[in-house]
Amino acid sequence: MARSFQGDGRPASEHAGVLVPANPGSIERAGELLRAGHLVAFPTETVYGLGANALDPRAVARIFEVKGRPAFDPLIVHVLDESMLAEVAAGVPELARRLIDRFWPGPLTLVIDKSAAVPTLVTAGLDTVAVRSPAHPVARALLAAARVPVAAPSANRFGGLSPTRAEHVASQLGERVDCILDAGPSEHGVESTIVLIAAERPALLRHGAIPSEAIEPFTGPLLDATRPGDARKGLAAPGMLASHYAPRTKLRVVDPATVSRAERERAGLLAFRRPADAAGYAAVRVLADDGDLRRAAATLFDALHELDALGLERIDAEPVPETGVGRAIADRLRRAANG
Repeated sequence: MARSFQGDGRPASEHAGVLVPANPGSIERAGELLRAGHLVAFPTETVYGLGANALDPRAVARIFEVKGRPAFDPLIVHVLDESMLAEVAAGVPELARRLIDRFWPGPLTLVIDKSAAVPTLVTAGLDTVAVRSPAHPVARALLAAARVPVAAPSANRFGGLSPTRAEHVASQLGERVDCILDAGPSEHGVESTIVLIAAERPALLRHGAIPSEAIEPFTGPLLDATRPGDARKGLAAPGMLASHYAPRTKLRVVDPATVSRAERERAGLLAFRRPADAAGYAAVRVLADDGDLRRAAATLFDALHELDALGLERIDAEPVPETGVGRAIADRLRRAANG
């Protein structure tokens, strides 16, 4: 079993899964772990990812095992630069190049034709690969240290709440991870936007941190393919199942003004803004007092983790405006309600 390390290089524990402050020494050692076929959880600007060498089928298989993730759900491959992109992509179409020039590094994932070097487990048997270049400095330093492309879904149990803090990773995956790099909370708090390029018409596969309105000036109108996928046919990208991002506590999306006092007693409220009447709820978490959708996105999963830990009977989530990044928030809440 691989050992995790303190910032000064001493073993933090004989057991894997110890949170490690992200610094040059711990990042370099985490890169060594990845090259050796181990799993490393690391921060990105969206959520924390569970990474493995994307070109190592046995290492990738451990991601599926640790997360309890079904093999029909493809992974996103993270790359540092052009040379790393060339290892996983069969080519870069002109449209993809325009989006890369504008949005990389950043929270945009592109689905393009894969190279023969990418194991079929990464892509769920598809001829395409989902790839992005993260902007988070720790993620980029880790890719540089690993010197290999890194397949990394969110670092949580499959279908559960996405982790926006290292503590969320430790509570869900614990010692099944060989190292957890801790760099504080994620900036965006929701996953990357996914756009399919390897098709006649570019399509939006997942709402995310970059609104479609920012992308369409480069692509033209995107085909909306964000509806829940059919697992029997395979999924084109992660996050397309009808049930996903779900807390253990039952969640519903509802206007709190329509909820009776009796229904509130054993329930928590996830409010978009400070509600006019939250009396009677056992707990309340507010995403953005000022109605800022980006702030709401950044706090979404953190607030859900807090409410989920209270042992309530239900979480009532107030609807959010479905504009800009609000579409990503609404998408996560709808899928969580199906969990």
